[in-house]
Order: sequence, then C-alpha cells, then structure tokens
Amino acid sequence: MTHTEQVPAASRLFEPVRLGNLELPGRLVMAPLTRNRADADGVPGALMAEHYAQRASAALIIAEGTTPNAVGQTYPYIPGIHSPAQIAGWQRVTDAVRAAGGRMFLQLQHGGRVGHPDTSGHVPLAPSAVRFPEPLPTPSGLQDAVPPREMTGEDIRTTIADFATAARNAVAAGFAGVEVHSANGHLLHQFLARNTNRRADEWGGPVQHRIRFTVEVVRAVIGAVGADRVGVRVSPGAGVNGIEEGDTEEIYPALTRALAELGPVYLHQVYADPDRPAFGALRAAWPGTLIANPTLSREEVSGDGGRRRAERLLGAGADLIALGRGFLANPDFVERLRAGAPLNELRPEFLMHVRGAEGYTDYPALARV
Repeated sequence: MTHTEQVPAASRLFEPVRLGNLELPGRLVMAPLTRNRADADGVPGALMAEHYAQRASAALIIAEGTTPNAVGQTYPYIPGIHSPAQIAGWQRVTDAVRAAGGRMFLQLQHGGRVGHPDTSGHVPLAPSAVRFPEPLPTPSGLQDAVPPREMTGEDIRTTIADFATAARNAVAAGFAGVEVHSANGHLLHQFLARNTNRRADEWGGPVQHRIRFTVEVVRAVIGAVGADRVGVRVSPGAGVNGIEEGDTEEIYPALTRALAELGPVYLHQVYADPDRPAFGALRAAWPGTLIANPTLSREEVSGDGGRRRAERLLGAGADLIALGRGFLANPDFVERLRAGAPLNELRPEFLMHVRGAEGYTDYPALARV
C-alpha cells in the first residue's frame, strides 16, 4: 500500500452537483474501463454486479463499453445490450448498484474495425476498408486483424438505429442514461479520422461530412431516450488504436458546435490535460457539463490517486472528474481520497483479457484493511 497525504474535507471533489435530472453526491466519476468479465454471449453476471456495487459511492458510474449490436463487438467477453439476456444481466447490475446507493450510465461502444470474425461471428464494419494495424485478442488467442467491410449507406442507417435501440434497452435495464463512445479509435472515431475514413460521399471527406456519423448517432440516441440521459465521449488528438485524425484543430470545434445544438447532458474528454490547448479549447467551446478524464502515471494512481490532477482540472473549468484505475483498485476510492487514507496497489496483470474475481472484486475496502 502507498499512503496519501491528508486532504481537506472541503475539496470541490466532494461537493454535490446536478447532472441533468440526477443529483450527484460529488464530482468523482468512475470512468468506463473494459474488464472482459461478461460471459461468452456478452451477458453480465453476478461477478459484474458485485464489482459495480462495491464502487457505488462514485458520484456516477459509467459502465464499460457495451456493444449495441453483434458486429460491433471488439474483444471476447465484452458485454452487449442488444439481446434479452444481456438486458436482464445488466438489470441485475443496476439493481445491485441502486441498492448500494449508486447511479449508472452505460457506455455504448461499437468497435468498427477493432474486431474479429472469430470473436463476433461477423466481418467487422468500418467507414473504409482499412485494416486495424495490430493483432487482436480472440477466443483462440491473438490473431491478425482482417480487412473490415466498408459500410454501405444502409449499414450506416442500420447502425444508427441500433444505437438508438441500445439506448432504449439500457434505460429499460435500469441505467440513468448512456454515453455514446466517439473516442479511442472505435467506430465513431474512425469516421472522424482521415486515415480510417477515406470515403468520398456525404459521410467522408470534409470535416462537416466526417463528423456527421457521430452527430447522427447522438441525434438518434437523444430521440430515443432524451437529452438528459445522453453523454458523449471524445478524445481529441488521441492516436490510440491506429487513429490519425489529421486535422484535430478543425474536427472538434465543428463537432462540439454540432453536438451543442443537440444538447446532450455532458461531454466527456479523455486524456484531458489543463496544460494542453485541447482541453482549454474544448472547455471554451462546450456550453454544458464537461467531464475530464486525465491520464495518470502509475505513481499518481498508487500515490494520491490522481487527486492533484483532478483538482487542477476542476480549477481549469471541468465540472466532473472521471478516474478509472483508482476506482478499480479501491472499491471505496471516494472515501479513501476524502480521508487521505492509503490506496491499494493496482494489479495491472488482471485488468483485461483475464477472467474471474482476482484483481476484480477482491480488492479490500478500508474496513478490511
């Protein structure tokens, strides 16, 4: 264990705040992180319910990336929200979190070219037939990615409709809302980026065309469940999963303006850094609630849990702070930060592509330390 310094109880991190129709008890949000603990059919089980209920003291839990349809699956054991069994599984999770006093949104994530037929049973779909550059985990181990199929106009319309249906399913499963994932090199981000979107139709080319898919997905999801139940995640300039946007400085002002007209309840920036222009530009352009998700060093995660970075982001204009690994290693992360208590060491070998309770539900809470 590593000890944190004593922190003032009056910190803004612990102030109540309103998010749409939700009254949040503080500003610390649990960020969505893939953990591969659903079953082979994408159904959340009792272990996932226990994991999230343990962390219900977060002001808001944004549950891990969850596929709106079968072809959007990225890796094995990723949850979905497109079958009755998946909806029922997530209902058990939200019931457990609600019973523990928590609130949840569900992140809707379509992998696009980040997927493999041996995992999903489908050839991946993408804006253009540009292969993912790295091997991908599948049920039989790492395999080279396959070329995705370029989406037709009908594929695009169907996928937009699938996101809307997934949002309805999430609300039916007890979630307070959904987060549309337009970040980290997945399908919506692939439409934004020049190197993965080489289309010459109304969905590609100029910036206004490349932002269209994200805008239309968000429009459909808001139409399905209401703006107060919809957030959007973006990662300006991020080169993860082989993405090269090419014109970041043009994409995000245009996207932010278009999203602001639709009025989702929050915008969630990944890799947020108050010392970089992207954060200030997004804060200046976005009129509503901004969730900032910083990248933390291992020392920050095990030291003060990212508290200093969180405080700086709040001072720079963020409204809520999303942290991931601190919550994963500490089921009572909020209480530990509030008290300046020691933090558990994260065991990164259990983060992804493993199964079972180890490194998932077996981190001790303070009362058992």
